[in-house]
Amino acid sequence: MKNTGIQKIALPFLIIIFLVGSSFTSSKITKWEHLGSRTVNYKVDRDVIKVTALDGAFKKLKLKVTNGSLNMHRIVVEYGNGEKQVIQVRKNFKKGGATRLIDLKGNRRIIKDITFIYDTKNLSRNRAKVHVFGKH
Repeated sequence: MKNTGIQKIALPFLIIIFLVGSSFTSSKITKWEHLGSRTVNYKVDRDVIKVTALDGAFKKLKLKVTNGSLNMHRIVVEYGNGEKQVIQVRKNFKKGGATRLIDLKGNRRIIKDITFIYDTKNLSRNRAKVHVFGKH
């Protein structure tokens, strides 16, 4: 079978279209990054997860609770510039529960730390563990 001029041009053209198209789709794929975890105490308490600028800027957060249950009151996100965002949660989380997706003010923000205020009164025999995830 002979290669015609159209075939010689079409193959490189199709390869370029494929590469350009795949670069657009892969840049839109984002995943959740684990920012830290804390095992909670049996009382009204607060825990802090430090996040470094090396982790990057985030648009969204979510928390997941494992090992036990807890009553989350609120989350305080402190940004790199010192500004704070208070997120009221007021929800009882059973083992395996998670928060809704939390949009951060100002879109992509550097996070300094995340403080969560909770209690575990009469909710579980096992100490709950809170995992924080961020999305770029």
